[in-house]
Amino acid sequence: MTDWEAVGRHIGAVTGRSFTPRAHRAVGGGCINSAAVLSDGSLDYFVKCNDASRLDMFEAEADGLDGLAAAGALRVPEAICWGLTGGTSYLVLERLDLEGRTNGAEMGRGLAALHRSVGECFGWRRDNYIGATPQPNPESRDWTAFFRDHRLGYQLDLAARNGHARTLRPGGERLMAGLDALIDHHPVPSLLHGDLWTGNAGYLPDGTPAVFDPAVYYGDREADLAMSELFGGFGRDFYAAYREAWPLDAGYGTRKTLYNLYHILNHVNLFGGGYLGQARGMIDRLLAEIR
Repeated sequence: MTDWEAVGRHIGAVTGRSFTPRAHRAVGGGCINSAAVLSDGSLDYFVKCNDASRLDMFEAEADGLDGLAAAGALRVPEAICWGLTGGTSYLVLERLDLEGRTNGAEMGRGLAALHRSVGECFGWRRDNYIGATPQPNPESRDWTAFFRDHRLGYQLDLAARNGHARTLRPGGERLMAGLDALIDHHPVPSLLHGDLWTGNAGYLPDGTPAVFDPAVYYGDREADLAMSELFGGFGRDFYAAYREAWPLDAGYGTRKTLYNLYHILNHVNLFGGGYLGQARGMIDRLLAEIR
């Protein structure tokens, strides 16, 4: 049970403005967290809650939002505070009004601007999470090695521990051995949202695009573009505006499948074997490109 009074005191201590909750209203928080809008009658906050063991996940999310905000390319909710109360971990976020009209072109340009924020290495300043799955982010100057060891290989190892070794391991190992043939360009370490699909994006009333629920790291910008196409996509105007701002390299169509394999494997590990056939099919298609 969340102690909303304790959460309110924490908000007040951080913001310097007394906040006494008068109401909380449950809202959608995704498939991992519960969520509520917490109000004192004049100010509202969006609060995510989970088991106390998930506090590090919320700390990582706050860090990722800070990283995206610093780039100044897309609007993100401010992370106000996070902590533990009553056996529950929580993350308090600025509540954004995301009922604005879709402006895909502006979102596409904003994403290209985000990707222009370039780091010295691939990876991130801390490990974080993709959904509820840990996402390791050690710094590396070799993108292919980073993706092999800390994205694809990590998920394949986890899938094997979850009982899917026979289905995925043989093809997965051949795929990892042939990655140089698939990642055949030289990306810069672009700042990525990391979990970019339409459910993690919206628009303010004036059409300003906003993103949230990140899994931030520096990587190949195509990984964000690939994920954006995985579950329905953002629309033609989004992709046209992105490509106008920063055209993609040849071979993206194949790399898109490779980068999305990471997310489908994560779905295998989070939600079970319903995604197993899709993952195996993607591995087979990629192996056919190598031969």
